[in-house]
Amino acid sequence: MNNIRNFCIIAHIDHGKSTLADRLLERTQTIKITEGQMLDNMDLERERGITIKSHAIQMEYKHNGETYILNLIDTPGHVDFSYEVSRSIAACEGALLVVDATQGVQAQTISNLYMAIEHDLEIIPVLNKIDMPSAMPDEVEDEIIELIGCKREDILRASGKTGEGVDEVLAAIVERVPHPNGDTKAPLQALIFDSVFNSFRGIIAYFKIENGEIRKGDKVKFFNTGMEYVADEVGVLKMDMVPRDVLKTGEVGYIISGIKDATEVKVGDTITHVTRPCDKAIAGFQEVKPMVFAGVYPIDPSEYENLRASLEKLQLNDASLTFAPESSVALGFGFRCGFLGLLHMEIVQERLDREFNMDVITTVPNVSYMVYDKQGNVKEVHNPSGLPEQTMIDHIEEPYIRSTIITTTNFIGPIMTLCLDKRGELINQEYVSGNRVELHFMLPLGEIVIDFYDKLKSISKGYASFDYHIDGFRPSRLAKLDILLNGEPVDALSALTHQDNAVTIGRKMCEKLKDLIPRQQFDIAIQAAIGAKIVARETIKCVRKDVTAKCYGGDVSRKRKLLEKQKKGKKRMKQIGNVEVPQKAFLAVLKLD
Repeated sequence: MNNIRNFCIIAHIDHGKSTLADRLLERTQTIKITEGQMLDNMDLERERGITIKSHAIQMEYKHNGETYILNLIDTPGHVDFSYEVSRSIAACEGALLVVDATQGVQAQTISNLYMAIEHDLEIIPVLNKIDMPSAMPDEVEDEIIELIGCKREDILRASGKTGEGVDEVLAAIVERVPHPNGDTKAPLQALIFDSVFNSFRGIIAYFKIENGEIRKGDKVKFFNTGMEYVADEVGVLKMDMVPRDVLKTGEVGYIISGIKDATEVKVGDTITHVTRPCDKAIAGFQEVKPMVFAGVYPIDPSEYENLRASLEKLQLNDASLTFAPESSVALGFGFRCGFLGLLHMEIVQERLDREFNMDVITTVPNVSYMVYDKQGNVKEVHNPSGLPEQTMIDHIEEPYIRSTIITTTNFIGPIMTLCLDKRGELINQEYVSGNRVELHFMLPLGEIVIDFYDKLKSISKGYASFDYHIDGFRPSRLAKLDILLNGEPVDALSALTHQDNAVTIGRKMCEKLKDLIPRQQFDIAIQAAIGAKIVARETIKCVRKDVTAKCYGGDVSRKRKLLEKQKKGKKRMKQIGNVEVPQKAFLAVLKLD
């Protein structure tokens, strides 16, 4: 056990975590690097150049004549995947804090660092990308010293691209990261920190042993669900799974026990023996709190059960996804899904399409609100269609977030304007170092979920970094905006919005839908309504056949007779015709300016 080191790599998005991980794997001769980012093995991760899943891998490293086992967990850097990071941190004793020498400390670096400090991890600061011509190692070192209060000589300089300084990083992991503490003789306690679905072998759970040991063929039970299994195979995670007969305290590995049902494995659960169980479960990580809710519906209603199965399998691999069944007048049966952010929502939609071949429609994302009625009862509402009658509502509270934005001084003006337009309040601003400034805002979460992050990136030319956490609910003047097509409300397009913005948004939605909904044989009226009051209207003119083409000359009453006949037909068609809203229209509403 004294020769085991469990550590993870944490950093802001795009600071070179996965490239540095490649160099560590190469130096320890774990695998041959054939292409960049070996641990990002999902097509989506390769295409976008981001890490979505945290990946565990075991390396062996010789130091001063002794062989050490290093378990590395590479983590995502985007704020939407911070739950993955919290799980990796729970399975480690140390963390490499990677900071880009060209960009300095950014918002997600700070929030991931605080998460690691809360779990008492040993922090090793690493300055990455020092081979770049635009690197500013001395200035960035000052920022790191100010952030964690370490000595200048503790900071390691490295380059994930050229491999410079990688040996020093490996030596520091062995010397500075503490070995796992645990009792090998105690009853088995192992924390599940991830799981994947394999269509041949069932569900594979990844765990870290806190106490005791596990052997192949042991009868084990999962503490919180109470289910019992036989460990058909246990082993360690190299690039592939490597079976072992026994795993001891402090090791990270996997267990296959032929579990078929996705609901039986909960990430954060504890594995123990049936014959000699442990007294209590390991305190796992905090429950995930979804920030953004959206309805996910199959395009073909008969695919509902397949969608449920796909979401369950996806949830195994991505525990921050939550879902519950719901139905909609316009779209039939589907699920109300909770996501950690918009990128997370986009990734889940892409993965449903690629990994499970599911074609889905996603509705406009929104957040959860607390609705108080006149009797003093409170109800949590995720969906505008779940709102009680306007006359019953006393007041509505919406979630607020406390956000940290780190940027350079020349972008303070536009960023302040953006946040104040989104009904934000400035709490304070601090100058971090040189010309970098840290702004703290209170913002309503509902204003953030759609396009805030993209706008922030574009006005700051990519130099602002953003991080947030929920800070309770506050009363707010909200209005429910309905979109009607020929007088029928489309519940998938309805939205809760602030009263001051409702009319503008309603007008923009009508204009956008007019461009996107295809013309029919009859006129389509698109209206935006707040309660019973119509605030905007557009009409899509009908496509019509020229019925008078065959009348050349003769009396005008012949033409009029044909036109009257056509008019009656159009009227009848309007009563029975229904309007299809294309998926493009749902997506376009998200991108309203």
